[in-house]
Amino acid sequence: TQQEEHSGKMKHNNVIPNAHFKKGWENRVKTWFNQPARKLRRRQNRVKRAMAVAPRPATGALRPVVQGQTVRYNTRSRFGRGFTLDELKEAGISRNDAKSLGIAVDHRRKNRCEESLNLNVQRLKMYKSKLIVFPRKSGVFKAGDSQAAELTGAQQHEGVLFAIQKKGSKVPAKKITDEMRAFSAVRTLQAARTLARIEGRRKKMAADKEAAKK
Repeated sequence: TQQEEHSGKMKHNNVIPNAHFKKGWENRVKTWFNQPARKLRRRQNRVKRAMAVAPRPATGALRPVVQGQTVRYNTRSRFGRGFTLDELKEAGISRNDAKSLGIAVDHRRKNRCEESLNLNVQRLKMYKSKLIVFPRKSGVFKAGDSQAAELTGAQQHEGVLFAIQKKGSKVPAKKITDEMRAFSAVRTLQAARTLARIEGRRKKMAADKEAAKK
């Protein structure tokens, strides 16, 4: 009967209910209550490192701008390990002087194009123009050291040295002209392919014409 069908008997091959809720999860759960304290500790460590290297820049040595590796990342600019020997030579800085002036050097990297060479040389020249060199011994000035008046107003640089300027990817809006409306990219590509296909034939016809005249 219908009353028997809806009885509490198990039907089919179902899982036997065996739920238990006393798993002791409070003994294995991971908490993050020390996050504010760790944030404070990281800040205090940054201040200690900055004081230890003062008056040099708090973030470390000057790094070159390089392109990422592989096809996926080669369009992105990032900081490299150090400047090449060619870049230092173009900027008029010797290898030993670069290390003492807070400039990272990488003798293994090579310049593959003029653009990267000129960009990093410009970074070195800009850094050198704004650099304040303290004497090794107080009051004993040597060639290349800054004047005493510059030393009094020197401040430690905080943050990234000459950050990478990101170029905007947005195309500025402009008014559509009649010339733009009349332009057809499909027809232009078709004409270019046709010219490339018959270029050899045209050259041969021109050569035969010249030979016939002779």
